[in-house]
Amino acid sequence: MAVVFQGLDPAAYKPHALHDSERMWPETNCYIDLWIEVLSSLKLPPEAMLGFTVTQDFEGDQFTFFKVPLEDLEALYGIRCTELAIYDKVQHHVAEQIGRGRLCLVEMDSFYMPDTQGVGYRREHGKTTVAINRLDMEGRELDYFHNGGFYRLSGEDFDGLFQLHLKEDDLPFLPYTEFAKLPENAPGAAAIRQTATQLLAFHFRRRPVANPIRAFAAGFTAQVEAVAERPFGFFHKFAFNTLRQFGANFELAGSYLDWLSVDFSAVAGEARRISEVAKSVQFQLARAITRKKFEPLQTALDPAADAWDSMMGLLEQKL
Repeated sequence: MAVVFQGLDPAAYKPHALHDSERMWPETNCYIDLWIEVLSSLKLPPEAMLGFTVTQDFEGDQFTFFKVPLEDLEALYGIRCTELAIYDKVQHHVAEQIGRGRLCLVEMDSFYMPDTQGVGYRREHGKTTVAINRLDMEGRELDYFHNGGFYRLSGEDFDGLFQLHLKEDDLPFLPYTEFAKLPENAPGAAAIRQTATQLLAFHFRRRPVANPIRAFAAGFTAQVEAVAERPFGFFHKFAFNTLRQFGANFELAGSYLDWLSVDFSAVAGEARRISEVAKSVQFQLARAITRKKFEPLQTALDPAADAWDSMMGLLEQKL
């Protein structure tokens, strides 16, 4: 039975503070959430990787699905992450890499993942990324990091994830997979903080030229009117890829700036203001779609757009 982190028990696992239930966005997206928990399990500060959040942009139909750049993981923590070629059964590759002490990040079908109960589990197929810690082929069990926690699945769910129900002549789905080579000796706290400060300056130079929230706001009401004509379930997909993405992104940005230095406290406050507005507007969005009244949304995002301008102006002064 292959294991990366010995002694981790899903039943006793405590998520990192960035996933505290009292936060505005206790979960963000599957990729950044699992890295928060993996780094925490390595006894490394996940806040340090979050400087890239200042680069989030509006992409026309969605906000950037924010992911930590792999080069940042190596610079900060000495973790080398790259694509794993899948040419055989996925579980064979995963077992090989776990046996070498490496963590595999695999795109899985949330239909078979019981931690998505009430959202995707046994309801709809959807891709999401997990980091596999323990693989027990004989016992048909899997321990994995996903979103804001650490979980176990087994039996039919295990068979479904690894497509063990397929017949010999069925074509399998080969997922995108990465594997992380974990360092024998990670950098110390001071070195990580110094690198995080340098990365903030680098990513700040890569920030959007124009205010992304203002760009989103310009067509927001029209987009919502179109969403209102779709089945209500589509609302959740729209909100996840717009309001939740930038709301969660900037809440993490605020936590990162607080961790980095008290000198950035005012900047962190503006980041949290953006997040608060996104959360509030998400509730307004649901009401607007239900009632078919869209006028209140026309200026709803203005405070977040103003906070983005203020945040970037303050950062420019600091950097």
